[in-house]
Amino acid sequence: MADLTILIENVEKPHNLSAILRTCDAVGVLETHAVKDTTKTKAFNSTAQGSQKWVSINDHKNINDAVKYLKSKGFKLYGTNLETSSYDYRTCDFTGPTAFVLGTEKWGLTSKASSLMDQSIFIPMRGMVQSLNVSVAAATLLFEALRQREAEGLIPENGEGLKKDLYNQKIFEWAYPEVADWCKLNNRPYPNLSKDGEIEESLPRQFKLRY
Repeated sequence: MADLTILIENVEKPHNLSAILRTCDAVGVLETHAVKDTTKTKAFNSTAQGSQKWVSINDHKNINDAVKYLKSKGFKLYGTNLETSSYDYRTCDFTGPTAFVLGTEKWGLTSKASSLMDQSIFIPMRGMVQSLNVSVAAATLLFEALRQREAEGLIPENGEGLKKDLYNQKIFEWAYPEVADWCKLNNRPYPNLSKDGEIEESLPRQFKLRY
C-alpha cells in the first residue's frame, strides 16, 4: 500500500528499526521515512528478517522537509504524543493516506515535530509505564490501519495499491532475485513474465531460478 507509511524521528537502535521495518513489510507498507543523524549508518539486526530489502527508508534532513514532502503527497500525519488534545488512536480514521509519526525510544517526538502534525494520537495504557516501545507502538498503529481498511474493503488484492511498473518490479525481484541482481549488474531491464509468472526470455544457464 503506497498510501500508508511511517515517519520516524531519530529512531536509531538497530532492534527497533529492524522491528519497525518487519512490521511494515507484514502489513504491506512499501516505504518508510526517517529523520536522523546523517553521520550515523543505519544498522539492522536479525529481527528485520531481510525486510529492509523490501521496505525502503527515505531519509530527510530535518522534520520540516519530511513533513513538507509527505503532505505534498497527500498524507495526513498522525503524531504519537501524550497531550490533552491527543485522540485515542482507535477513534481515528486511517483509511485515507496515512503517515504515523513516532519519535525517539526515550523522549518521543520533539516539540517541533509535534507542532507540525495534523493530529496527535495516543495508545491507551493500563499499567504504570506511560509508553510502549517505539516498534510496538508502530505495530499497534499499522495493524489498526490494516484492520480498518480490511473492514472497508480497501486492501489491494491484485497489485492495485502500487503503480503497475513498480508492482511488476517488486514481483520480479521477489520471484527471481538472482536474475534481478544480474540485470542490475548489466544495466539491463528485467525480462517480461508470462501470465503464469515464467520468464519469457532465454537467459544464461548458470542462474538458479526460484519459481
